[in-house]
Amino acid sequence: MTKQYRAHPHRTAEDTRPALYGHSRIARAALAAMTAAGLCATGTAVAQAASATTPTCSVSALTASFGRGLAGGMNHQGVVLKLKNTSARTCLLRGYPGLGLENAAHRTLHSTTHWGDTWYARSPAKSTLTLRQGQSAEAVISWTHADSGTPDAVHAAYLQVTPPAATSHKTLEFPQWVDHGDLRVTALARRIPVND
Repeated sequence: MTKQYRAHPHRTAEDTRPALYGHSRIARAALAAMTAAGLCATGTAVAQAASATTPTCSVSALTASFGRGLAGGMNHQGVVLKLKNTSARTCLLRGYPGLGLENAAHRTLHSTTHWGDTWYARSPAKSTLTLRQGQSAEAVISWTHADSGTPDAVHAAYLQVTPPAATSHKTLEFPQWVDHGDLRVTALARRIPVND
């Protein structure tokens, strides 16, 4: 009687090639993803390190000035405020400037500053601005002045401007009547579109 033998199944190199190729593709994709994640993390770390080493603009590093004056109906008035880095170092600004009113004797008057949209411009979202020497940021200020004789109107001679994160201020001439001492100001940006 002839015995029949079943051949044991086995794989040749050609049989295993597709499986190896598939694993290789997965490995390469995983490596690419890890590399991209590593580069992203590295870029974030570099940006954070740069931000950490760049100081916030101090009051002494900035000059404050008025740009374009803004007028309109319904007793609205406004002006573009500019903060310029006049120091030799790059510095950062983020957020809203603080405002205040003074009389001719530089005594602080009652005032309230509202951060956000103004009559003339929508406020941009807060962002970190990097100012190199000679570069500026701006904000738009608005107020109303119904009449110099309006009850609770504040007669100012100067405007206090406090840069974000600062504890002291710049002072600009500001001979204005301001109803109720209410001032509105946008966040700082490189440039803000104005409607007047």
